[in-house]
Amino acid sequence: MGIIWSILGGLLLIGVGVLFIWQTEWFLKNIGRVEWAEIKLGGTRNFYKLLGLIVIFIGLLVMTGMIEGFILGTVGRLFGLKS
Repeated sequence: MGIIWSILGGLLLIGVGVLFIWQTEWFLKNIGRVEWAEIKLGGTRNFYKLLGLIVIFIGLLVMTGMIEGFILGTVGRLFGLKS
């Protein structure tokens, strides 16, 4: 993937993550509650904010070109892949 597309894709993901954090109430009203999050995370609002942070983190990895190394370093061993 070209550097321009990596930067644009990363910025898009960061924007989606910020949207999840900023407009949590909108997502809660339109998507609804997540029962698992209500029990385990203390509420669906926390789930949407955590999801937004994860998307921002992935966007930063994509933008800097480090996503492949991160995936190989974390879950690559589960599939027998070597970095």
